[in-house]
Amino acid sequence: MTKTSPTPSLVGLAVPDFTAPATSGEFTLSAHRGHPVVLYFYPRDNTPGCTTQAQQFRDLHAEFVKAGCVVVGISRDSLKSHENFKAKLGLPFELISDIEGTLCRMFDVVRNKVLYGKKVLGIERSTFLIDADGKVRQEWRSTKADGNATAVLDAMMKL
Repeated sequence: MTKTSPTPSLVGLAVPDFTAPATSGEFTLSAHRGHPVVLYFYPRDNTPGCTTQAQQFRDLHAEFVKAGCVVVGISRDSLKSHENFKAKLGLPFELISDIEGTLCRMFDVVRNKVLYGKKVLGIERSTFLIDADGKVRQEWRSTKADGNATAVLDAMMKL
């Protein structure tokens, strides 16, 4: 049996600038320098866990904004799917469509999963708190949907 090495931590590392298609048209990380940014990666729109996580970020969004923080959700779903998901849940933040998996690879969140007995590559639910200087301050890997937004808000308030 081979042991798999743990995912290296990104804490303390600068996040390279990126521009990606989002529900607002485009999201560019450097446009938010000077403010903390939360990037949360989730497996799929309209699934129970992802809906719970999005609703909790939505419900705490005013607190994030009050602290000057930008929240962004990321999955490999299409923009059309994101737009529908955002409208259905009344999400006040952007969703990035990472169909090619560029950001998923950058943040090392793609994992082998078993879905209905088949091995597939999927997104491991992960959240990254990036400080105003563009460095990862904290990460939550393989996190549960329920309670993630609260944990991130608590950590962000301590920046």
